[in-house]
Amino acid sequence: MASLKVVLRKKENKDGTFPLAIRITKDGKSSYIYLGQNLHPNEWDDKKQQVKKSHPNATRLNNLILKRKAEANDTLIDMQTKGKDASAGAVKKQIKPKDGVSFFAQSKVFLDNMRKAGKYNRVVTEECRIKRFRLFLDDADIAFGDISVPLLNRYAAWLKGEYNLAERSIVNNLMIIRTIYNQAIAAQIVDTKTYPFGKGKISIKLPDSAKAGITTDELHRLETVELSGLEDHARNVWLFSFYIAGMRVSDVLRLKWADIADGRISYVMGKNNKAGSVKIPDKALALLDKYKEEKPKLGLVFPELKILDTLQDTYEVQRKISYAIKQLNKYIERAAAKAKIEKKITCHISRHTFAQIAADKVPVQILQKLYRHSNISTTMGYQSNFTTKHTDDALDAVIGK
Repeated sequence: MASLKVVLRKKENKDGTFPLAIRITKDGKSSYIYLGQNLHPNEWDDKKQQVKKSHPNATRLNNLILKRKAEANDTLIDMQTKGKDASAGAVKKQIKPKDGVSFFAQSKVFLDNMRKAGKYNRVVTEECRIKRFRLFLDDADIAFGDISVPLLNRYAAWLKGEYNLAERSIVNNLMIIRTIYNQAIAAQIVDTKTYPFGKGKISIKLPDSAKAGITTDELHRLETVELSGLEDHARNVWLFSFYIAGMRVSDVLRLKWADIADGRISYVMGKNNKAGSVKIPDKALALLDKYKEEKPKLGLVFPELKILDTLQDTYEVQRKISYAIKQLNKYIERAAAKAKIEKKITCHISRHTFAQIAADKVPVQILQKLYRHSNISTTMGYQSNFTTKHTDDALDAVIGK
């Protein structure tokens, strides 16, 4: 008859820990099912087959051990009852969980898929959030079934206390857990019965965030202030983004001379892959003249991506864009200070500035086309951050100017 025992394997990890596993023994032969946990020898009670209470995560780990051992024992009894081959290897094959059954195993799959898709920004952002969740769990892995509503509520409180995160940031940290949980459900790795999100459980709703651009007067000061070097270049990129209806700076940096013809720019927006064309105002044409070269590398207008040998590696392109935007933000902030603009200004504020100035001047249907939003409700929601005329008039009508 086969026997089961939870043991620490003898192969030491680099950090001095040893892997925890269920050992299945039959006819003197053994197979091992690894539990995805590693312990130091002084944290393990071999006689009782449990983690010592001195370990900060002892209760949770011991519950995991009991659960996995019970599952293995049930499978073994079922196989013997049905007269199936119950060798150590056969039992292991029957009860070994699917690859990626734990949360952090699935999070690795999620991040790997993002890397293959070339989504550098998402990888960097979500990897940080996943690391926070692991830190909250004292560096232990966790089964999906153990991610409960009380645990997530404790995690939200921990994020607030440990990092002083705003509500929106806390929601973003919960969203990645939900995303990976949904991925596991889609892969039929976990059951929906233990799903901790939804009505009556953890409800995720992004809070509104304030958006604001600079005023027309501040814009004029930025356009006319004397600048040189990298500050002047950062201003050129910022203004070009503004002049092209708030074109995202990531798209500005990918812009090629081949995208420009007959006084128009035709390009595919990086965020949603929507193609479109927009007229180039005279102010933007004047900026383009500053960057003309006889043989531009990779056909690019602006210099940030010319350091690359190819634009085919999407992940590397996004990585370089991310670094470039950080540098541009640093210099546009310096340029704004010289223009006597006291507001915090970044590359993305150019998009907000266009929306703010356009708010009471351009019909929302036209803005939808300029922004390339699939839904007009998206445009209306975005513009609501900047439209204040009607509310201002209503207040003046009651209170007076």
